[in-house]
Amino acid sequence: MKTIDIIGAGIAGLTMAIALEQKGFKTRVFEQTESIKPLGAGIILANNAMQVYKALGIQKTIEEKGNYISSLNITNTNLKALSKINLASFEHKFGVKNIAIHRGILQQILMNQLPSYSLKLNHKLEKITKTSNGHTLDFKTGKTIQSSTLIAADGLNSIVRQQLFSQTNIRNAKQICWRGTTDYSLPIKYQHELNEAWGKSDRFGFVQIAKNKVYWYALKSYKRNKKELDLNNIKNYFSEYSTIIQDIISSTNKEQIHTADISDLNPNNHWYKENVCLIGDAAHAITPNMGQGACQAIEDAYTLSECLTKYQKNIAFKEFQNLRLKKVLQLVKKSWIIGKIAHLSNPFLISLRNKIIKLTPASINKKQFNQIFKVSHL
Repeated sequence: MKTIDIIGAGIAGLTMAIALEQKGFKTRVFEQTESIKPLGAGIILANNAMQVYKALGIQKTIEEKGNYISSLNITNTNLKALSKINLASFEHKFGVKNIAIHRGILQQILMNQLPSYSLKLNHKLEKITKTSNGHTLDFKTGKTIQSSTLIAADGLNSIVRQQLFSQTNIRNAKQICWRGTTDYSLPIKYQHELNEAWGKSDRFGFVQIAKNKVYWYALKSYKRNKKELDLNNIKNYFSEYSTIIQDIISSTNKEQIHTADISDLNPNNHWYKENVCLIGDAAHAITPNMGQGACQAIEDAYTLSECLTKYQKNIAFKEFQNLRLKKVLQLVKKSWIIGKIAHLSNPFLISLRNKIIKLTPASINKKQFNQIFKVSHL
């Protein structure tokens, strides 16, 4: 039985391992942390990601633990809709719903699908050395492992990419993102919607992930240094937003709020080398402006597993990149642009932006989402 090594036990790495195990491969997933501690945040599994989980046989489990979302709305600060995307036609076409779920619950569902031998915690990769038939992996614990096939799912700051691939540039969007979960009862009209309110150099999104449980995210631009922004002032930053948004912030324990910079990888088209392949954020980190970062990583995992089943690994990696590159790089570019448009600060441009969004025909939005939701090899 062929063994494939995976660096990183995030959503991408775990999904990769499940897909490979189901196809008859043996996997080893190396995770640097001693225990997987999920962020106090949710995740939205769009239609394309749920198609993959349907193929892997875990769609129903995820649906039972999460909350379905049938409308994606962009609004002004008072939650008046500028754009509403009804997802019913996509649910009918692809046979799955968009699901919002707590990230920790999703991770546990994924880990439960793997055999006990697969997941290796407390394995922080420090050095990779080329050998005649693969690579030697040196871990912080002092352990050394020989790897004949290596998949890097270790995120934006991938150690595998840094050591084995030509230099890639991380782009900083000069935006801070706060993510949190809270016990909160949304009005019925919002319980199966994702709403994202756009303001002046900031925005706020929220979605129900379980009964009386809300996941939210808030982004704000800074000019020179992220120290300009302080979590303790977050309610003030969004004081002009809807009272529902202010209540959501007030109800959240600050210990349940995670703070991060918004960055991506400057688009590149070098995802594999010899017996090593990058997936997810390690290959093509996307800003979270379209909710597709994790979803594209999930697509990567399934498509790569299909390619490894059909071809020898050197051909499989090339075919994988050919299948995925165009779609992913388009999303990277589009998401970056949307992030800039959403954070306009000039009142005239904000007014113009909102009018354009309102006037955009539903048929255009539907066509764009149809392209996003279509999954290769499914």
